[in-house]
Amino acid sequence: MTNYKTIELGKLNEIINLENGKVFLHDKLDLTGCEISINTVPKGFKVPFSHKHKQNEEIYIITNGQGRMTIDGDNIEVVEGTVVKVLPAASRTIENTGDGIFQFICIQTKVDSLEQYGLGDAELC
Repeated sequence: MTNYKTIELGKLNEIINLENGKVFLHDKLDLTGCEISINTVPKGFKVPFSHKHKQNEEIYIITNGQGRMTIDGDNIEVVEGTVVKVLPAASRTIENTGDGIFQFICIQTKVDSLEQYGLGDAELC
């Protein structure tokens, strides 16, 4: 057994051809501390429902295009480079409001579970 695992997703623009335009990495990488989805959606796409989480916060990293997140009734315009943290109890949805594809990464992790980070969790080898 190795101490790492790699997968090849191919061109991120081609994720648009997958179901719901997304790929989840939890099962593909055997993740144990978070879920990550890579999302590429077409012009006019909108998640057709709002949702909350029981224990996981989500971090959205917009990597291409422009969109709108509606969080607890507030409309937030997002563009490439925008990063949004959403706590579990918040109702949220996301949509593509631009003229082309919209891409984002969503990281989901349990609130208050991070004990160490950055160099605090590092050991020089």
